[in-house]
Amino acid sequence: LPNIEKMIEHALGSPDENSYRGVGKFARAMMFYRLTMQVGDIPYSETGQGESGSFRPSYDTQEAVLKGILDELKEADQYFANGTTFAGDPTPYNGNPEKWRRATNALALKVLMSLSKKESAASLNVKARFAEIVAAGNLLTNSTGYFGLVYNSINKQPIYSTSPLFTGRTIPSSLLLDHLKSLNDRRMYYIAEPAAAEITAGKTQTDPDAYVGVDVAMEYSQMNANHSANKYSLINLRYQKEEVNEPRMLLTYAEQQLILAEARIRGWITIGNAKDYYEQGVKSALAATMAIKAEYAHGMAIDQAYIDGYFTGEAEFKVSTEDQLKQIWLQRYILNYFQDAHTSYFEYRRTGYPAFPVNPATSLNENNKNGIPMRWLYPSSETNYNRENLIEALDRQYEGYDEINKLMWILK
Repeated sequence: LPNIEKMIEHALGSPDENSYRGVGKFARAMMFYRLTMQVGDIPYSETGQGESGSFRPSYDTQEAVLKGILDELKEADQYFANGTTFAGDPTPYNGNPEKWRRATNALALKVLMSLSKKESAASLNVKARFAEIVAAGNLLTNSTGYFGLVYNSINKQPIYSTSPLFTGRTIPSSLLLDHLKSLNDRRMYYIAEPAAAEITAGKTQTDPDAYVGVDVAMEYSQMNANHSANKYSLINLRYQKEEVNEPRMLLTYAEQQLILAEARIRGWITIGNAKDYYEQGVKSALAATMAIKAEYAHGMAIDQAYIDGYFTGEAEFKVSTEDQLKQIWLQRYILNYFQDAHTSYFEYRRTGYPAFPVNPATSLNENNKNGIPMRWLYPSSETNYNRENLIEALDRQYEGYDEINKLMWILK
């Protein structure tokens, strides 16, 4: 927050002021959104006042925080609309205010969709806000590119590691691989290596049955024994060989279109149809994988002909609303698997799909052995330095008890 304020100070009076103000609003919105989605109520309206001697900000309700986030994104949209190309942008947008504007609105749609359980909350006006943004038309296009970061030899892809203790022991989940198999989805071959035991048994690297994920809820000693026996697939060796690999993509046309598909099904918008949005999103996601070196695809590289013929069998857009939503949610899960684990978790809490495996015998969730935790705990620093306001927030939300299974406002 102090960095954002200093950035705005330095931009005052310059031709780039509007653009930097837009970046500031965007950055604040993204930061506060992730934080409130982790814990619930957070300090918001009284933050950033340390220089004036205010060190113990009160907590705003999650409802108020989310309204503020959406308002800041609306402000960012207008700043970028009046902005000019600015320097210092490390993203692929290179300071282009039009692209930043489109990413801002894509983020707003993402925030609004996460509020689907609160679509009737008068203070947020979820459906009308969503429809207004879509009608304005300033959204990501397939040619806009993603909002994120291109890695390099200095800032390396974070999954990259030459250590066999990492790449040699990291196993994709059966939840992911089994869904990819059911879709005949070649992204599996870019994500995983064939299990060595299956190759020894005679299967080829192009055989989907050679790829075996791990049930993450199984007893650890059995998991470890199976791993030692080479029964599982490891993550693709490109993560051991390529420092750069695929970029970090936090906001994409692919996810935006999947969000639009869900909104169309929910009746939030009347523009377009859900099937087209769904197919546009998936095609864009597949194209991003196609850009990865084909040598890592185990002879099953994605090409345009494969993308064009993808929508058959389980991947074909379903008939019932329930099945359509599950398809959309699954594609967002696959899309974010190596990109944004927070979003995958937040979406699981909202939709319950895909259903994560839970084994009461191995669960470390002491108060709910049959459930996935629903939130982070507040940091201990708040107990030490802002205790009074924290207690008030806990009393308001969670019956005074900071506990991982409590449901925050957005989930009720």
